[in-house]
Amino acid sequence: MYDFSYHKPSSVADAVKLLAADPDARAISGGMTLLPALKLRLNKPTSVVDLSGIAELRGVKREGNTIVVGALTKHYEIATNADIKAAIPALAWMASTIGDTQVRNRGTMGGSVANNDPSADYPAALLALGATIQTNKRKISADDFFQGMFATALETGEIVTAIHIPVPEKAGYAKMKNPASRYSMAGVFVAKGPAGVRVGVNGAGANGAFRATEMEKALSANWSPDAVAGVKMDAGMMNGDIHGSAEYRAHLVTVMAKRAVANAG
Repeated sequence: MYDFSYHKPSSVADAVKLLAADPDARAISGGMTLLPALKLRLNKPTSVVDLSGIAELRGVKREGNTIVVGALTKHYEIATNADIKAAIPALAWMASTIGDTQVRNRGTMGGSVANNDPSADYPAALLALGATIQTNKRKISADDFFQGMFATALETGEIVTAIHIPVPEKAGYAKMKNPASRYSMAGVFVAKGPAGVRVGVNGAGANGAFRATEMEKALSANWSPDAVAGVKMDAGMMNGDIHGSAEYRAHLVTVMAKRAVANAG
């Protein structure tokens, strides 16, 4: 690692001041992405701002027909939270499949959302559920927040504080995990709710998570696994690497979509 200054603020306001004052500062929550990058010298921040001491960023609550998840809420907490399991069981199950036990007990939803790794699970879910990402400055729809591989609408000095998720009528998720890394090679989250029928895909897209609009149209007309079985994804939109070709991932998206709809019921 390179040398850097370490700060652990106790409020969002203090964290924002630290980040705004130094464009080369980096925020850290669970550390599942930044710490490996530091160890491999792929990132060289002048200072690290540890958000883990900010109590207001933790917890899950239900407000009417919306689930509000604090940015520092860990994957394990999402997987086991009673409100989420009752309102959006597919989201709880998704969280239970992330990484391994250590990752689930350290990684946070806010950190995953802000990083927007193309293989991360949450971006697909938030796109499908029509979620809103709240920051210290504003609220941003998931459609506008995720802007490509590792790219988001976050500005300098802006941090994710909470995620607002409308409760759907039904939702389901399925993914094919890389057996070694456990990252998603192709995952599909389907939802039917206040925003209509929406389908989010992660792990497969060459430009990160995206909505499968043709599948959304098919499911709007007929909510069943058979409706998406005939939707062929464009391999030109898919990522290809040593773990699977673009054509293979295109096929996987259709297979996972069928399973996700079946899981949703």
